[in-house]
Parts: sequence; structure tokens; C-alpha cells
Amino acid sequence: MSQEIPRRGRPPSAASRRKALAAAHAILMEEGFGRLSVEAVAARSGVGKPTIYRHWANASELAMAALMEGQPEADTPAGDLPTALTRQLTSLVQAFATTRGRQIALALAAADPETEMTRAFRSRVILSSREAGRRLVLSAVASGEIGPCEDLETVLDMIYAPLFYRLLLGHQPLSPDFARGLVRAAMAVLRDR
Repeated sequence: MSQEIPRRGRPPSAASRRKALAAAHAILMEEGFGRLSVEAVAARSGVGKPTIYRHWANASELAMAALMEGQPEADTPAGDLPTALTRQLTSLVQAFATTRGRQIALALAAADPETEMTRAFRSRVILSSREAGRRLVLSAVASGEIGPCEDLETVLDMIYAPLFYRLLLGHQPLSPDFARGLVRAAMAVLRDR
């Protein structure tokens, strides 16, 4: 029987995480993505670099986490999938409709798909948003709010892809009305089964 080896050092604290995220968010909003570094966040927050690296692999992951901080949790009372999805999508829209959010989107659109920033965006924003949506839809199925969803991956693409398409191409604005429209379309498909 293998024994779990304890990790060295102190476990990362929630307070340190919050301080680092607040500092990263302030740097992003005041100075932009190019000025955000682990060193700058450590200096501004008073949180040591090793502690920051326990939470995030690099400055790009930290930047995306700071931008997405405050996203609503993917839980909602049974019977209220539209409200939960609207809250989540509206929060995503608000994060990227800011000047800095648009700048990050432009940098992402021009970046190589394998850069740290692009990988962090894919992991911390796109995939985590889809996972939150997956939990919401599965909870609605379990509660009987909607019927079974055999093509869940397609439904999740239908909900999230238009938002990220609009974000990266910039051909139309991101707005709360757009988020509500996505939810209306998704609910029409989910309920018409």
C-alpha cells in the first residue's frame, strides 16, 4: 500500500489567493496584460512568489484567473437553468466587454495557439465555463427541468461558441442582451426534446 507523501511548505491559503487575484486584477485594469507578471503581483499584494506559483503555473494563468474572478458558481436551485446560464454568460460578457478584456481578446486573436496566454485562456476561461455549463445542464436533467441530453457536447458548443466567436472576431459587441439571447436559443433547443 503506497503512502501519500506530504507536500513541502505551507498549504496555499485562501487569503493569499484573494490578495494575489486582487493585485493581478488591479494591474490588468490599470496597466494592461503586458505589465502583469508574477513579480509585480507579489510586490503589490505582499504574497510571496512561491505561494503564487502554488496556485497558478505562470502569469498568463494568473491573468485569466484575475479577469474571471467573481464568476458565479455553477449551481442554482432546481428548476432555474435559464437564470443560472444567463448569470454565467452575462458575467463572461462583462469581463470581456471592459477595455482590458477587449485588449486581451485582441492579443489572443493574434497569438499563436500554443502560447502560455492562449493555453491559459483555453483552460481558465473556455473549458472552465463549459464545465460550469455542463454541471448546470446535468443538474437540470437530474431535477426533471429538462429532458435527457444525449448530445451535451454539441449543446455546450452551441451555448459558448458564439460568445467566444464574437469575443475573438469582434464583429459584433458583447452585451447582456446577447447573453440573454444565447440562453433563449439554448433553452428552446433543450426544451424541444
